Amino acid sequence: MIYLDYNATAPMKPAVRAALVDAMESCGNPSSVHHSGRAARRHLDEARARVAAMVGVKTTQVIFTSGGTESNALALGGIASASIITSTIEHDSVLANSPTAQRLPVDRDGTVNLPASEEILKNAPTGSLISVMMVNNETGVIQPVTEIARLAKTYSHNIHTDAVQAAGRLPIDFHTLGVDALTLSSHKIGGPQGVGALIVHDKLALQSVQKGGGQEMNRRAGTENVAGIVGFGTAAQLAADDVRDVPRLAAWRDNLQKKLEQIAGHSVEVIAGGSPRVANTLNIAMRGTSSATQVAAMDLAGIAVSAGSACSSGKVKASQVLRAMGYADDVAGAALRISLGWNTTAEDIERCADAWRTLYERVHQKNHQAA
Repeated sequence: MIYLDYNATAPMKPAVRAALVDAMESCGNPSSVHHSGRAARRHLDEARARVAAMVGVKTTQVIFTSGGTESNALALGGIASASIITSTIEHDSVLANSPTAQRLPVDRDGTVNLPASEEILKNAPTGSLISVMMVNNETGVIQPVTEIARLAKTYSHNIHTDAVQAAGRLPIDFHTLGVDALTLSSHKIGGPQGVGALIVHDKLALQSVQKGGGQEMNRRAGTENVAGIVGFGTAAQLAADDVRDVPRLAAWRDNLQKKLEQIAGHSVEVIAGGSPRVANTLNIAMRGTSSATQVAAMDLAGIAVSAGSACSSGKVKASQVLRAMGYADDVAGAALRISLGWNTTAEDIERCADAWRTLYERVHQKNHQAA
C-alpha cells in the first residue's frame, strides 16, 4: 500500500516509536512524589520543552491534551469570550464546538476574506474569541492568520488558531503570529495518535473544562499520557527536518498535479491551485466521478488517499470546505485529497499518477459508451 493521506495521519517515525517504547518500559504517575513518579515527571518536562521549542514559547505555555479536537474544544470553551467567531472552513472540532458562532467568509481561492472579516470583527462585542486555522486540512491553503490577529487586537479580541496542519510544514513562531492560543496534534507530524497540545499566551486566563484534578497547571484535568507525550516531544523535535524537506515535497506535489492535469484536461479542476498552499497537499476534482468512487478505486489499486477530513466517521460526502469556497456539488462531491509526507518516495508519485490515469480512462470510456 502506498500511503498518501498524511493530512489524516502521518506514519509514526522510527525515532518516535523507539522513544515511545522506551517510555512505556517505565512505570510512574507524574503527579506522584516518589522516585518513579519523579522519573515520569522528567519525561513529561523534557517532552514539554521540545514542543515549546517547536513553536517558540515557554514550557509553562504548553498544555498537553488528547489531541487536536480536545485542544480546539479547550480553547473555545476555556477562554472567556463575549462571542465566538470562526471561519466557514474550520475543522469540524471547531465548528461543532461553536454552533452559534458567526462565520468569516472565504473567497473562491480558499482564503479568509480580510475586508469582510474586518467588518465583522469591528462590529463584534469587545472581548470576542476569533478562531481561524493556519492551514486548511482539505485544500492545504495557508490562511492569513497574522493579518487576522492584527485585526483582532485592533478591536480588542482574542484569537486562537488551529495549527494542526501547519506543524512540520511551515515554521511556526507563536509570538510572530500574534495569536493568544494555538492547537497542535502529535499524529500529524509522525508522532503517536491520541496526544496534542494547546499553546496559550502566558497572560491569557484559561478555565479548565475537564474537571477532576490539578494536572497541566490546573488547566486540563486527568493523568497525562506520559508515553504518548514522550513520542509527541520526539516528533516535535524532528519537525524541523520536515520543514527543511518542503522543497522536495513541493516539487513532487507539483509534478503529480501536472501529470493529472495532462491526463484529464478540462475534466479536472485543481482546487486552490493558485493559492499559497503547504507543499504536501493536492486537492483535485475529477468531474463526473464521485469522491467515494475515486477513493475506493485508488484503494483497490493500492493507493491510500482521501476525500477530505478524516474526522467524519469514515463517511465520504461532498466537502463542506469546497462548498464554502463556492464550488457546486459537481466539484465539491468529486474532490480527492492527496497528501505527501516524510516517507513519500518518487515511485509513490508515479504509481499514484498511473492509478489515477487507469481510473480516469475507465470512467471516460464508460461515459463515452453510455453517450
